[in-house]
Amino acid sequence: MNSSPTPVKKHSIGLLRASGTVGGMTLISRVLGFVRDMVVALLFGANAATDAFFVAFKIPNFFRRLSAEGAFSQAFVPVFAEYRERRDDNALRDLVSHVAGSLGALLFLVTTLGITAAPLMVLLFAPGFMDDPERYRLASDMLRLTFPYLFFISLVALAGGILNSYQRFAVPAFTPVFLNLCLIGCAFWLGPRLDVPIMALAWGALLAGFVQLAFQLPFLRRIGMLPRPRLSLRHEGVNKVIKLMLPAILGSAVVQINLLIDTVIASFLIAGSVSWLFFSDRLVEFPLGVFGIAIATVILPSLSQKHAAQDRAAFSRNLDWGLRVSLLVAVPAAIGLILLASPILTTLFQYGAFTPEDTRMSAYSLVAYSIGLPGFILAKILAPAFFARQDTRTPVRIAIYAMLMNLVMNLGFVLLLLHFGFKGAHAGLALATALAAWAQTGMLWWRLRRLGVYVAQPGWFRFLLQTMLASAVMAAALFYAAPPWSEWFGWTYVQRALWTVSLVSGGGLIYFLVLWLAGVRMAHFRGHH
Repeated sequence: MNSSPTPVKKHSIGLLRASGTVGGMTLISRVLGFVRDMVVALLFGANAATDAFFVAFKIPNFFRRLSAEGAFSQAFVPVFAEYRERRDDNALRDLVSHVAGSLGALLFLVTTLGITAAPLMVLLFAPGFMDDPERYRLASDMLRLTFPYLFFISLVALAGGILNSYQRFAVPAFTPVFLNLCLIGCAFWLGPRLDVPIMALAWGALLAGFVQLAFQLPFLRRIGMLPRPRLSLRHEGVNKVIKLMLPAILGSAVVQINLLIDTVIASFLIAGSVSWLFFSDRLVEFPLGVFGIAIATVILPSLSQKHAAQDRAAFSRNLDWGLRVSLLVAVPAAIGLILLASPILTTLFQYGAFTPEDTRMSAYSLVAYSIGLPGFILAKILAPAFFARQDTRTPVRIAIYAMLMNLVMNLGFVLLLLHFGFKGAHAGLALATALAAWAQTGMLWWRLRRLGVYVAQPGWFRFLLQTMLASAVMAAALFYAAPPWSEWFGWTYVQRALWTVSLVSGGGLIYFLVLWLAGVRMAHFRGHH
């Protein structure tokens, strides 16, 4: 009997290894991100000044997710995969050079406008800041420094899309590490030397954009894909990318508008609300980045290649694999964050200017966000199935429905919580975002099933039962093992860290042990039988 892996199994093993590579590199970046957030909490706290920085950094990131992570990547990677499958290397290099030139010219224009209109941008993204002239002025000054980050980081996304398509996943996944290093370095070294110390974070963001782009260029040269920028909107490939981008921009905008609505409403709530949402969102972003985005990053080039090769069965199997691996991690991660919200926040941030009240308020929104974590991750896996097929319109329509639901729930939850005098009204924003993510995931899944693009592989009912059983046992163990939150206040950082690591690792160990006892094996995720 031939025991060598089948092509399908080999490809699944490749996806698993690539996801592990991206997840591992992202883990390094996210851990450094927590160190960065701890530094910000320690040195600056959660107040009007940090609110100003988070808004000033959120604005270029909003546009980055439209032009870079969002619409551009979704449009460029499938076109690039099609060129690799059907054209020669010269045509591929020509595509890269023309896309780089066109994207660079557009980014330069947008960046110039953003710097010029900084006060207007702050007014648009955080209108509540008008009631506090000092916070409004500070946010505007910082935005003039942070906005050029958009120019650099969008070109970083272009480089990352090319490298990912060549299976060079480690470099793009490691690149965000430099953002955290620049922010940490500037906070400690530059901050004490400035009249307004928090301005150091804005300078750090600007420096990080340049460093991240410079880091990736040698790797592009190594694979022969370093672009020689050319500007021509008539180029066939550029036209195709633009046509796919336009609806994708709207789709990405919908996602970002959901987050923007949170910031706008939070800017009208009590001071600190924007920061509490930021710190809780950062914790949810950890599993989302390490697992969800890692799998989505790997699966988009793979699905694009399967679509270009017209292999519908392999396309569906890859998508099914992505959904199972995502759920395997997302469900226990969400439960863990809900049960350990206050202890984790206390361990990471409650030092210096960050008070127990800040921890309590951040915990409210962390619990609410965590409810939607599986929805956030599954949406990241389902959306590439449309993008890979060069269908950017369907996810847009679905995202618009989700945005409208989010807006209605945002206003409804916040007004309800304020009516009952609940101080943590910002948690209503997080809950609305979480429920909207679940609605979006459901609509994406239903549409793929109806189109016949996704056909579920056998064994889903058993897999869900195994996952739920393991999650329930883990939840019970954490509930009884975690000391009361009030006890954490008197502990040193080492004691807090040891307890947190013990609870998180112990919970994970119990979860995977129960999964194993229930019959789940790693081999199930290396191939489809």
